[in-house]
Amino acid sequence: MRNIKKLLVYHLSVTLLALFYAAFSLGQEVISSQGDSYSNSNFSTDFTIGEVVINTETDNNNDITQGFHQTNWVFVGIEDFIPTIEIKVYPNPVKEQLFIETNNFENTNYVIYDVTGKVIVQGKLSTVKTYIETSDLHPSFYSLVIQNQKNETLKIFKLIKTH
Repeated sequence: MRNIKKLLVYHLSVTLLALFYAAFSLGQEVISSQGDSYSNSNFSTDFTIGEVVINTETDNNNDITQGFHQTNWVFVGIEDFIPTIEIKVYPNPVKEQLFIETNNFENTNYVIYDVTGKVIVQGKLSTVKTYIETSDLHPSFYSLVIQNQKNETLKIFKLIKTH
């Protein structure tokens, strides 16, 4: 009976050791589309936006990488810096025309940025309902920033441009 207990403890120890080794020796890899690192005297953090790689195969000429594809992520959102100002932006996702509707259009500007932070389109809101032509934009994610005349941000809208 004592030998059986020793044998069970031995097999359990070997199994746990093997699981521990597998968990910590096999690291994951990420194909990153964006990311950054921040640090100060108290802490540091790194982040990436991308896809977790679960397997990479090669025949010395070609590489194929498998990962997880997240098809149901929602990237639409609003950052509301001045909640008392009402601004409607539609449609989102946008195809050819984007409308910005607000009663506070006087002395108000808009800027559309791509995912790299490059200014794509900018202008002034001219009426209660301002139209922006978006048919020339490539399908991607964009940020629409609404600013006052002092370039203070009022609201930021996350946009999706489709075909």
